[in-house]
Amino acid sequence: MEGTFCVQGIGSRPRLHVSADGAGVVGHAGTRLLADLADVTRLTSAYSTALRPLRPRGAGHDPGRIATDLVVMLADGGEAIADLAVLRDQGEVFGPVASTPTAWRLLAAVDERVLARLRSARAQAREVAWLQASETRCGIPAAKAGGREVPGLVLDIDATLIICHSEKEAAAPTYKGGFGFHPLLCFLANTGEGMSGRLRPGNAGANTAADHIAVLDDALAQIPDAHRHGTDILVRTDSAGSAKAFLTHVRNLRTRGIRTFFSVGYAITEPVRRAIRALPEQVWHPALDQDGTLRESAEVAELTGTVDLAGYPAGTRIIVRRERPHPGAQLSLFDQDEGLRHQVILTDTPFTSGSAQFLEVRHRGHATVEDHIRCGKTTGFGRFPSRRFPVNAAWLELSLAAIDLLAWTRVLLLDDELAAVEPKKLRYRLLHVAARITRGGRRLRLRISATWPWRHELAAAFHRLAALPRPAS
Repeated sequence: MEGTFCVQGIGSRPRLHVSADGAGVVGHAGTRLLADLADVTRLTSAYSTALRPLRPRGAGHDPGRIATDLVVMLADGGEAIADLAVLRDQGEVFGPVASTPTAWRLLAAVDERVLARLRSARAQAREVAWLQASETRCGIPAAKAGGREVPGLVLDIDATLIICHSEKEAAAPTYKGGFGFHPLLCFLANTGEGMSGRLRPGNAGANTAADHIAVLDDALAQIPDAHRHGTDILVRTDSAGSAKAFLTHVRNLRTRGIRTFFSVGYAITEPVRRAIRALPEQVWHPALDQDGTLRESAEVAELTGTVDLAGYPAGTRIIVRRERPHPGAQLSLFDQDEGLRHQVILTDTPFTSGSAQFLEVRHRGHATVEDHIRCGKTTGFGRFPSRRFPVNAAWLELSLAAIDLLAWTRVLLLDDELAAVEPKKLRYRLLHVAARITRGGRRLRLRISATWPWRHELAAAFHRLAALPRPAS
């Protein structure tokens, strides 16, 4: 088009003159919330007791405090031990923080016995946090599926690959052609807490029953006694957890007073294919979405009694879902022949406790573990700092504690949208906020900017933290 035209002026930002001589200003001020929560839940003191034998005689930083500072740093989004500098260089807010070499020496001193004590310390802190949740909130929230609450606790177990670009001890080629570690992890679906994890070589099997049993037992040891006994505990895994030895272990835990049930993926073998083909159309029922509405072009049917499940715990049910595949879905030859995608699960939930429709959508909620793993990789275990395997195993344990600390923050101190956000958004809105330090009336004040959009939420979280009941010494 011919003619003349005008370009409106683009609004310019104010001119700035930058200098490095500021005083009384701190960054990551909201992270002090995590440090105080670690103290209030007694995580710091439990770590101090667990690591007391590692403290040099007479002086030095308390090892428990060093471990807590590492946990806070990881929860804040730090990726390396050197990132402790963010806390250390702001002593007015975080107090004395150990040097990087001191933190390295602590991690290097952690062996299997010390690692077990760290896990026990975290379990003690969890008990305090859950008691505080029951006294100040409505306790531990229920997981949800199909528009309903799932009774009790839900543990999700899954493995992930961590790529390492250096020759770290026990790193190995992975089944995807990479190189690194293959940790197996367990998360609590109710809150997102990182219950347990085992660091394994990259070539560790995905369906190793012994590893699943070890991770599950570690996770159960994290659950306070009042919840571990007398509460239904659902254990969910993908098909890697369908080994008969693992499911038998889940069932046998009931003899110890632990009411465990399983819901696991199952491979579509030739007998399963024959059973699916033999199902009459009238036994298929509409599948559900997580909000309880009907899932488009998806149906569920019970296969129990049509497939030989010899060797599996008595009462094991087998359920299948079929649906039209979305574009790009990976299909087996059987799926291609049928024109539908099929997925099968095993569960020992009794017929009186759930329809096939509900149990299938309940199992599909296991997919949230992938979100927990993704967030966990930004909270420490996305990279490992050392060439030595024991140091990296200790790092994984501290990373799980950092995940717990973020989960307890959401459960105990936050409301509405912030009570459900992922760590990245929590850091952006609350933890990484800048503030000004002032003194007056014998008080040290942390003054958040009056224009920060989430200032009231952060201030309210600090007030709730101050009001949390303290356990008796």
